[in-house]
Amino acid sequence: MSTATLTPKRSSAPDSSSLTAGQLPGWTTWVVGLASLAVGFLAAWLLTSSFSIGLGVALAAVVFLVAMHIASLTVEGGRRAADRLAKHIVIGMFLLALLPLISVTVTAVGNGISRLDPGFFGNSMRNVVGAGGGAAHAIWGTLIITGIAMLISVPIGLLTAVYLAEYGQGKPLARSITFFVDVMTGIPSIVAGLFAYALFGVLFGIGTVNGFAGAVALSVLMIPVVVRSTEELLRIVPNELREASYALGVPKWKTIMRIVIPTAISGIVAGVILALARIIGETAPLMIAAGFTQSLNTNPGSGAMMTLPVFVYDQYARPGIPREPYWDRAWAGALTLILIVMLLNLVGRLIAKRFAPKTGR
Repeated sequence: MSTATLTPKRSSAPDSSSLTAGQLPGWTTWVVGLASLAVGFLAAWLLTSSFSIGLGVALAAVVFLVAMHIASLTVEGGRRAADRLAKHIVIGMFLLALLPLISVTVTAVGNGISRLDPGFFGNSMRNVVGAGGGAAHAIWGTLIITGIAMLISVPIGLLTAVYLAEYGQGKPLARSITFFVDVMTGIPSIVAGLFAYALFGVLFGIGTVNGFAGAVALSVLMIPVVVRSTEELLRIVPNELREASYALGVPKWKTIMRIVIPTAISGIVAGVILALARIIGETAPLMIAAGFTQSLNTNPGSGAMMTLPVFVYDQYARPGIPREPYWDRAWAGALTLILIVMLLNLVGRLIAKRFAPKTGR
């Protein structure tokens, strides 16, 4: 038998065992996405006889999911097609959740950037009618009241969370505290304002409004968030760290201060920043407890104190004539509030990174 008959013939067809066999090319998603956008907007125009961005994007998303699933099912098989469909749905839900944030940011920047001038940050609304003026009194009020609220809420929330996570497990008092914290998390913000107004009315006389009352109202809203976030973070600290500390003879309070809290400090700071973002934009409790003023007041214990959320409401809801200067100040105040929240988040991340435990040598 000759050697030629033993040598198998090589096929000119492509190797079916290639790593890229049975897979859609990388550019498929982009091509199908662009084609789906064209089909979606065309269908929206035919249905409504007008250019509707929302309807066009919704129809394009449906066309994209169907087309990509059919293409993947044909080329890659059922398992990969199902995985690709789930991935596209998750990405779509993320983009849908991101859309309001982008819309609010773009709208606030577009309408408020024109009034972000030195006069806006340096002047108050005292004796100002029409154009001009600024929000210096509201910015100072927001920083002072929020700072006092944080000084009240963070120690109370942190110590409460330490008790719940380290000392009160299974005890009736801990269960009661957890129940009331959960209830406080869901109370309307205006109830907190009424509570602070009534409390200061009993202590200092009916009609008392000042920065401290506003800070107490915000503390009622902030404490539950700090407690819940800190408690969960303390619970996920490994018990091995506690046991190793106890084995060395370290007391429990020192173990909590030196081991448990530093291990969770990054998440605790993030929880505090989340709580600050929760309260800094509250309007209803501050309208009741802190009141209205057009002048700069840096004394939280004397008289009404304006804040940015109340300033935005006041400028937009009670404009003068012409209305445009008031609405411009309202948009500029809203943009300033967004910038403050972004700055707080940045500072919180830097603090968390600075004090986070080092994992390497």
